[in-house]
Amino acid sequence: MTIAGSDPSGGAGIQADIKTITALHGYATAAISAITVQNTCGVIQSKSIDAALLYQQIVSILSDIKIDAVKIGMLSTASNVLAVCKALKQFNVKNVVCDTVTHSTSGHKLLSNKAIEVAKQQLFPLCSLITPNLQEVKILNITPEQYKTAVLVKGGHAEGNIMTDTLYYMQRQYKFSAEKIVSSNLHGTGCTLSAAIATHLAFGLPMVEAVKLSKEYVNNCIKKSVNLQIGNGNNKPMLHF
Repeated sequence: MTIAGSDPSGGAGIQADIKTITALHGYATAAISAITVQNTCGVIQSKSIDAALLYQQIVSILSDIKIDAVKIGMLSTASNVLAVCKALKQFNVKNVVCDTVTHSTSGHKLLSNKAIEVAKQQLFPLCSLITPNLQEVKILNITPEQYKTAVLVKGGHAEGNIMTDTLYYMQRQYKFSAEKIVSSNLHGTGCTLSAAIATHLAFGLPMVEAVKLSKEYVNNCIKKSVNLQIGNGNNKPMLHF
C-alpha cells in the first residue's frame, strides 16, 4: 500500500509508486494524502486531503486486503501524520517505509513544521526504514537509528561523479555507490526508490538486499529514460517499466 500525494504529471507520488510496485510484480493499493498541481516544470500548488478521509481510505484497505508492506510519501499536515499513525497502530502494520518528503525538487514545501515534529515523535518509530536525502537529514535533524529504525541517507545531491547512499541498519553501515547519471529524467526518484524497497520487503527480502535491488532498479529506470522526452521542463519522469 502506498500512502502519498497525487502527481498529475505521472512522474512521482501515487502514480510513480503504483508503476513501481506493478513493475516489480507486486499488487498496489493506494490512499491519497494530497492533491498537487504540478508538471515537469515543478510544483505549482498542493492541497492536503482531510485527515479523517485519509484515515478512512487506509482503514478501508487494511480491513479488507492483507497488506505486506506500506510506503509513505507526502503527508503535508500534522493531522494527516497522526491519521496514518493511528491506522498503522490499529492494524499493527509491518514493513513500513517512509520517504521523508519535506520539499519538492523545485523547492515547494510539502510538509509543515508541525507535521515534521509529529512525524519525528510518532511516525518514524513505527517505521522499518526512513529514506531522507542530505537536505532532509539537516531539516529533520536526524541521527541514524535514533528512532530504532533503519535510515537510508540518499547522497544523490552530493557533489562529484560518484553517488553514495548509506544505510544505517542494526548498528552497521552499508554503502551503495554508483556513478552519477547526468539526466533530466529524475522526477520521482525518491518516490520510486522507497516504493521499490517496500515492494521487496513485502516479498520477504532482507533489508540490505531490498535496498540494493531497489537502487539497481532506480538506476536502470534512469538509464532507460534517455529517449523518454515528456514535458518541457527539466524535471522529466523516468521509465518505470
